Amino acid sequence: MLSLTAQWIDADFQLRNVILHSQEFPGPHTAAALATAFENMFQTWNIPKEKVHVILRDNARNMVKAMKDAGWQSLGCMAHTLQLAVHEGVLSQRSISDIAAIGRRIVGHFKHSPLACSRLQNVQKDLSQTPKRLQQDVATRWNITYYMLKSLHEQKRALGAYVADFDLPDTFSASQWGLIENMLSLLEPFEELTQKISKASTSAADVIPSVMALKRFLGKEVASDHGVKTSKATLLEAVSRRFAEMEKEPLYSLATIIDPRYKDRLFSNEVKAEVKGRLLDQLVEQQIQPPDQAPGASAASDTDEPVEKVPRVGSVSSMLDEIMEEAGPEPQAHGDDNAAAVQSQVALYLSEPAISMSAQPLAYWRANQGPALTKVARAYLSAPCTSVESERLFSAVSNIVDEHRNRLLPQNAEMLLFVKKNLPTMLKK
Repeated sequence: MLSLTAQWIDADFQLRNVILHSQEFPGPHTAAALATAFENMFQTWNIPKEKVHVILRDNARNMVKAMKDAGWQSLGCMAHTLQLAVHEGVLSQRSISDIAAIGRRIVGHFKHSPLACSRLQNVQKDLSQTPKRLQQDVATRWNITYYMLKSLHEQKRALGAYVADFDLPDTFSASQWGLIENMLSLLEPFEELTQKISKASTSAADVIPSVMALKRFLGKEVASDHGVKTSKATLLEAVSRRFAEMEKEPLYSLATIIDPRYKDRLFSNEVKAEVKGRLLDQLVEQQIQPPDQAPGASAASDTDEPVEKVPRVGSVSSMLDEIMEEAGPEPQAHGDDNAAAVQSQVALYLSEPAISMSAQPLAYWRANQGPALTKVARAYLSAPCTSVESERLFSAVSNIVDEHRNRLLPQNAEMLLFVKKNLPTMLKK
């Protein structure tokens, strides 16, 4: 199945998204076939190429080539890129893959035996634990492997008591239990970041800051590194390599600088000058007349958004807080009567204090609208950093097409999915 969702920021700076297409895609998934299919989707809705800011896709070679050949700007799904890095750095290692295989056998034993499951629940009750089912693994999603091992680790005592009286197809050794604990500590920031970037409110502006925070975490030595130092180093190398060009990608760097939480504070002086130049080029290309007054931070700095909870020490959020604190406040700009109006507006925007990390960028631009910078913000902050919205359609499909409705024509299933996903949005209007 191919799916196409659209996301944009409306005139009131509210984020909107709808599903445009979800269709059967028989035959070989070649780059040419994919490009043709997406071109037909856009033509159906009369969307010209110049109106498409960017397309979020997975990292499959055929999909990358399809977008390139069709002439669309595209970005890889950040969640998928993180998944590839975790598989490369951790799950592909023999010791870890052996642990995952043992875990799947243990979980499978309880999943396929109601009697064994009942016995485990009785053991949990005897230990004054809340009865919980073990999480099954899915090979295509690294975080499901993380959840499986986490659930097994949480039930370590219960499983130890169970195996004293009943048989299991396999068990973990003491060293493997220790490796599981350290591996969970290593992968926890990846899970935290995956959950964060999967939210609808997350944009392409969050990619550069998040990767910087993740790399800082992986570069620090901690006590829980025992047994996973090689994995940690491999993860750092994989993340660094897969995101090596992120600051050179205008779709990321411009989104970051136009996000009032970050601005240009995370860039080196060299990169900062390049990104600022790109922003000025955008304003010149759009031939936007600068407003009489540049946008200020005023009342929108913190808005009325709830304050986020204090990040855990060692989490990705705490690493990002460290980086932002080290960046310090932006230097204050002084007026230059000879500077171009657009340059003055950009300089003033960058010189003002960044808004709180818990504030909403769109709320800032909603309160500080000016015709120049806000047009750039509306374009670059509309882009998500993952293709999660499209991927969620696959879960919705399973609720429409099942063993009781397995004779639905593809076009009817597509129509039902379109209505299911878009009707709530339509009813709000």
